Amino acid sequence: MKSASCRKTLFWNLTATVGLLLIGGVPCAGQSNSTGSVGSAPKTKIILDTDIGDDVDDAFALGLALQSPEIEIVGVTTAWGDTALRARMVRRMLLEAGREAIPVAEGIVTKSPTTFSQARWAEAGPAAKERIDAVEFLLSEIRKNPGGLTLVAIGPLTNVGAAIERDAATFRKLKRVVLMGGSVRKGYGDLGYEPDRGPMAEYNIKCDVAAAQKLIASGVAIFMMPLDSTQLKLDEVKRDVLFHKNTVLTGELAELTAEWGHNTPTLFDAMAVAYAIEPKLCPVTKLRIEVDEAGFTREVKGEPNASACLESDAEKFFRFAMPRWMKPTAPAK
Repeated sequence: MKSASCRKTLFWNLTATVGLLLIGGVPCAGQSNSTGSVGSAPKTKIILDTDIGDDVDDAFALGLALQSPEIEIVGVTTAWGDTALRARMVRRMLLEAGREAIPVAEGIVTKSPTTFSQARWAEAGPAAKERIDAVEFLLSEIRKNPGGLTLVAIGPLTNVGAAIERDAATFRKLKRVVLMGGSVRKGYGDLGYEPDRGPMAEYNIKCDVAAAQKLIASGVAIFMMPLDSTQLKLDEVKRDVLFHKNTVLTGELAELTAEWGHNTPTLFDAMAVAYAIEPKLCPVTKLRIEVDEAGFTREVKGEPNASACLESDAEKFFRFAMPRWMKPTAPAK
């Protein structure tokens, strides 16, 4: 039999423990405390395949990825045109963000009809210590993370098509592809103010039709962010708010937008990154999509092979993305 003093001690110990549990002082099984990570949601591992440097939306997309703690950037691969110069631009952004440890791989060089508008800024980026091949890097990382890797493809699909051609079985082990590409029911300039003009051949698909056809037939889960849902205008009010924040990223985005040389960026590619983080921002519909020889992504009857976001709420997107672009750069871990 325990003594009275012992029973009193047990009572106060129990009371203290209950109190700590109520205020979070002692973590329960499966929960996390302020410093631990037990029970926290695992980060989404992504590779970003980008033709950064032409239109400025790729820089906003990369910036959003860097500022989002929910994702782990396994690597960045550059696509289309001068992929070595694009890689220098990526390395500069990573260096200035304190994230230079993220691998940057150079994709297949092509001829591009589009001007590399941010070339001067990119040329100030560091050269590669050792060239990494984008196609082999992608396949190698899939082998390391079978079923656990998301490819966010926001440029022409040349690297993707080459990866499928080289090792389709490994490519199928991707968890999913989140694609900025295609035009299902709406085309460029269809913003809801005038009658829609119908679908068009979207740039990323049209640049390499054969690669897009390989992707749509690959058997990988595809989540399309087409023109229907990605014509997100960074208007003057939002630019003023964003570019008056004195952070590394906002400074970069202001410089790159000025070098791009147009008034209002359309942030097509940023929606693909946002979807990879928060799918509710762009609800998808299962469809069967065919890519024709002209680069149209045709909606046809049959078993679905893609999930496409056909409409988004621009205000919800910007309320999600703006605070991330504006927050101070988090220190690298």
